[in-house]
Amino acid sequence: MKRLLLIALAACGGSKPAPQAPPTPPANPVAEAPAPAAPAAPAPEARPAGHPKDDLISRQVIFGNPERVGPQISPDGKQLAWLAPKDGVLNVWVAPVGKLDQARAVTSDTTRPIRQYAWAFTSKHILYLQDTGGDENFHLFRVEIADGKATDLTPYDGARAQILGASPRQPTTLMVGTNDRDKKVVDVYKVDLLTGKRTLAAQNNDGFAGFELDHDLAVRFAVKKLPDGATQLLTPETKAADTKWKLFEAIPFEDSDTTGVLDFAPGNKAVYMRDSRGRDTAALVSVDLATKKSTVLAEDAKADAGEVLMHPTRHNLQAVGFNYLTESWKVLDPSIQKDLDALAKLDGGEVHVTSRTTDDKLWIVTTTSPQHPGHYYLWDRGKQKGTFLFAARPELEKQPLVKMTPVEIKARDGLTLVSYLSLPAAADPDGDGKPNSAVPMVLFVHGGPWARDSWGYNPVHQMLANRGYAVLSVNYRGSTGFGKQFLNAGNLQWGKKMHDDLLDAVAWAAQQGVTSRDSVCIMGGSYGGYATLAGLTLTPDVFRCGVDLVGPSNLMTLLATIPPYWRPLVALFHSRMGNPETAEGKALLVAVSPLTHAADIKRPLLIGQGANDPRVKQAESEQIVAAMKSHHLPVSYIVFPDEGHGFVRPENNIAFFGAAEAFLSAHLGGSYLPLSKAEIGASSIQVKDGRDGVPGL
Repeated sequence: MKRLLLIALAACGGSKPAPQAPPTPPANPVAEAPAPAAPAAPAPEARPAGHPKDDLISRQVIFGNPERVGPQISPDGKQLAWLAPKDGVLNVWVAPVGKLDQARAVTSDTTRPIRQYAWAFTSKHILYLQDTGGDENFHLFRVEIADGKATDLTPYDGARAQILGASPRQPTTLMVGTNDRDKKVVDVYKVDLLTGKRTLAAQNNDGFAGFELDHDLAVRFAVKKLPDGATQLLTPETKAADTKWKLFEAIPFEDSDTTGVLDFAPGNKAVYMRDSRGRDTAALVSVDLATKKSTVLAEDAKADAGEVLMHPTRHNLQAVGFNYLTESWKVLDPSIQKDLDALAKLDGGEVHVTSRTTDDKLWIVTTTSPQHPGHYYLWDRGKQKGTFLFAARPELEKQPLVKMTPVEIKARDGLTLVSYLSLPAAADPDGDGKPNSAVPMVLFVHGGPWARDSWGYNPVHQMLANRGYAVLSVNYRGSTGFGKQFLNAGNLQWGKKMHDDLLDAVAWAAQQGVTSRDSVCIMGGSYGGYATLAGLTLTPDVFRCGVDLVGPSNLMTLLATIPPYWRPLVALFHSRMGNPETAEGKALLVAVSPLTHAADIKRPLLIGQGANDPRVKQAESEQIVAAMKSHHLPVSYIVFPDEGHGFVRPENNIAFFGAAEAFLSAHLGGSYLPLSKAEIGASSIQVKDGRDGVPGL
């Protein structure tokens, strides 16, 4: 199956394509000596409050709309599409290749930016996904390039759609997954691109977590999660939509989230997989469907196989990326070696091939680095020539952006934590990534937790470094990309060893002279928000303050209110977090829930929440706010009524991070750019509590 590339943009304006890695099982527990006590910061002494400045990088430049982003070339190579603002909202624009000045918007969304789109193989239609207010019930729209007419191909209220496959062999056919029949599972439909008519291809009667399609758009595998967290790959017995299924492969729990089907090989007689069975890191393998013989194509001792390049019509794998500290490529098809060698010399950034014509003569290439949010090139393979198209944020590149340095930090039990440090220019005048003087630090924790931080442009790192802070992001145990043992080491460790890793990173930063132990705040979204709340409740003396964005406060209610379409994955959450249906699991979840320890909070807290968040419901923030107020503890609480799990409207990001930098300034002493009335008025911000806790609100 030829997978359509849906360009997906991070809410804060990142431009590097980042594969989302799923969760994983527990690594074999290792006997350890009792962990040393967390480094406790002294009680906060009086420190000068932060100060407003007007010569800082504008939040509009960092978090506002990009100028142009996410280009894709049409399958026939004649047109170029990208995302750019129309009346202040990101929409899809199209222009003839080589004539970008003739661009016109072909979509007309007026409230919420379009973040995911793709060319149909007709080269006459654009497809895009859009939800309402962050509810993640995405609808699939088809747009006629000729006249901009948009048609909702999945007009089902309360349902969620996803593109499962498309093929140049069947350019007017889409394979679409929706949960309109049963909100808990996704059924597979064949949809006629031109008429919108859909035909049931596979009805999900067995609680499958997903399906795999071949290059003829036939459903070839179903994926099922078992109660113990293991995974089954099943094949259909017939071609009927209500077919029965038989077992093809059983994947044990320890490998279940580092092993899975990637795509079908030429001829549909083999599958490419990432596979960690019999090894630690996931290798790229080819599995013969008739004999089940597995052949290793590429592997790395430190990193799982990641992003891949595949020929658009021949379907042979051509290269695979391995990302440990930074990404490197292993070429499997010599025919593209000279292309990748030449692309590496374009501008020194990491290279990602993000779009290709069906004849594979033209590529769209993205380069990115910490100081360059995204450069886009049209690569002519025949001429071996790259033509610069545009930069995502040209105004931002005029600003004093700082380097990001990969570092390896040893946890107390010996695990290596790949981390990324950004220093303010004043603390690192020679740009070597080593501090000349200690400065206040923000520990910026990634979400997931089954995801990872990577080297590259990060808008939060850049804003905070510009305000005078060191910023450290840590791939704590449970993060993905570093092998199954590292991933599984995070099982049942929320608020425990996963949190110890963050404390060890703080201790490392103090030892390295990056900061002092009493000058660190913790900040993050989703799991990073949980880590923030855990930091202020489970270790209340370590951090000077915390900024929580859509973080869960009560793991029991979090698991009780997951979206219905996550039900096929519930065993995974129970295996990795704790099972609330058992006495032992419930006790574990309650013990590490920040709400349980709300009375222990000693340091200032800012909370940001999207009212429509389907993953971490607003009640998660409401609970911790209510508990703090009942104990007469100050808290600042901000809600955005038109957002979900994170914020995608630029106006709301500008307002939230404006509040966050003012809050940090008050407690860490850095600089901040005051929020303007215009910024507040353009957003949907609602300050529910603690207005006085944030300068400018």
